[in-house]
Amino acid sequence: MINDEAKEIRSGEELDLLSLEFFLNQNIKDFGKVIGIKQFPGGYSNLTYLILTESKNYVLRKPPKGAKAIKGGHNMRREFEILVSLTKAGFEKIPKPLFYTADESVLGSEFYLMEKLEGTILRNSEFKKQKEFLNPELMANLSLQICETQAELHKIKIENTPLEKIGKPEGYIARQVNGWHERYLNAKTDEIENELLVFNWLTANMPSEIKPTLLHNDFKYDNVIFDLENQKILAILDWEMATIGDPRMDIGTSLSYWCEAGDGDFEKTFNLSWLPGNFTREEYVAHYQKINPEVDVSNILYFYVFGLFKNAVIIQQIYARYKNGLTQDPRFANLILGVKALLQKSYNSILEKRML
Repeated sequence: MINDEAKEIRSGEELDLLSLEFFLNQNIKDFGKVIGIKQFPGGYSNLTYLILTESKNYVLRKPPKGAKAIKGGHNMRREFEILVSLTKAGFEKIPKPLFYTADESVLGSEFYLMEKLEGTILRNSEFKKQKEFLNPELMANLSLQICETQAELHKIKIENTPLEKIGKPEGYIARQVNGWHERYLNAKTDEIENELLVFNWLTANMPSEIKPTLLHNDFKYDNVIFDLENQKILAILDWEMATIGDPRMDIGTSLSYWCEAGDGDFEKTFNLSWLPGNFTREEYVAHYQKINPEVDVSNILYFYVFGLFKNAVIIQQIYARYKNGLTQDPRFANLILGVKALLQKSYNSILEKRML
């Protein structure tokens, strides 16, 4: 079975091995000698590295260059503390958090360390290596599990726990819609009419909020570690955008990543949900409703459109970093086309009144 593979570090994103080794040995008992550092290739936001030592391997997370310019993003302390709180709440499908530091003298930014789990992450970029294992029966089981795990997250009792304090649920939908529009304007590089049209529709059709829950806010296949041999989820990754709010916002974001066989090539880079055996978006919603009837998903179109809108803005922020010379990652060069594609898709879904 193919496990998630770390590769050579991208140019401009190297770590100071000696500085890191010295610092971690000062702060973690028996940490040992660092014998290598590699980088996980997936993701467009925070940077993730494999730290190899003589006795054990670790995963290190840190923000990219230019992250401080993005208000509210790339907060490593918050992400680390969420993992700690989830552990205390008894949610076991996460990597164990080990160490956090705000000391920027070590690597040029804050960072944290967590355990390395051995499993498979389903990435579009690794599809050619993984496809022989990804038969329809397996994908049917995994899509079922990911839907049920999202429902499980939304059922976590957050009252009187530290998780209750990671967000402000009252007015969450309005803050998100307005906030992501503001982020778009701050990162704007091109004139795209659909952005304003979709924003105006989201503002005019804003629904009343329901009981708040824990939200992951980036819940998709390439943020999940699977044990494919036993067909089960080992851990959910990338909690940087987790908060407390209306659970339908979380579902809508997941659906915006949940591409189907008939979707465009750009959308298919998000998630291997287009493979035979997976739920369709409508089937995902129906199964979620069945196992978590307390969440009314009858108005899911609104939240799907919001998910597409938010993803377009996130990609716009990344593209702006590339255009401003803050990263040379060649994957980012044509992301503006993706921004336009998602905004067009969200606008078309509004016009046709269904998830396209």
